[in-house]
Amino acid sequence: MLRALAVDDEKPSLEELLYLLNADPRISSAEGAGDATEALRRINRALESGPAGPEAIDVVFLDIHMAGLDGLDLARLLTGFARPPLVVFVTAHEGFAVQAFDLKAVDYVLKPVRRERLAEAIRRAAQMRGAAPPIPVHEPDPDQIPVELGGVTRFVAVDDITHVEAQGDYARLHTSQGSHLVRIPLSTLEERWRARGFVRIHRRHLVALRHIGELRLDAGTVSVLVGSVELQVSRRHARELRDLLMRRTTG
Repeated sequence: MLRALAVDDEKPSLEELLYLLNADPRISSAEGAGDATEALRRINRALESGPAGPEAIDVVFLDIHMAGLDGLDLARLLTGFARPPLVVFVTAHEGFAVQAFDLKAVDYVLKPVRRERLAEAIRRAAQMRGAAPPIPVHEPDPDQIPVELGGVTRFVAVDDITHVEAQGDYARLHTSQGSHLVRIPLSTLEERWRARGFVRIHRRHLVALRHIGELRLDAGTVSVLVGSVELQVSRRHARELRDLLMRRTTG
């Protein structure tokens, strides 16, 4: 059972989050704090109480945009503690995900918060605290990848993805309609999609061969044109890419 602290300076959002947390059977208690300063005082009391004490907190569900000290600031402070609680960010802003996971966040939940999405974050926190056994995960659909946007899960066809860009522990999937951030390392997608014609061209980029329109050579540098985007090919990957493109056109 997890003891939770929810932090949000918007009262309706805080009340909704506390309602959802208290409805989950893995949460033994859930308290609220209206700003990061109040939360920090509460966490200090929890650390003084000890992990088995009555004031203990296992996980903090933390908003990012707050007046004064924001959620990222608070998470940075917690990294300096000897035994900090786990952190799950709950925010309306997608753009801070990379920073959040650099701070060792357990999860990054977008508002409006859906019950099933919050339950997944609680499951992850419970596993990290050893409070629950892993739940079996079904094999993903190889033709699609789920992405989150504004609290809604969408399924992007792998064949529509032109290239992938590494962003820390995340990867940004690019399609002709836009881009999506997923919490999957580029190396994992490289291994998963190799048989589907994706090839590494740079430490930061994975490209679908079928979406390469041009291979460009200029003064010893190699690049590819993917739609209207030109991507540099590292020397390490240039020969393999040329060979793959030649086999693709003559095969």
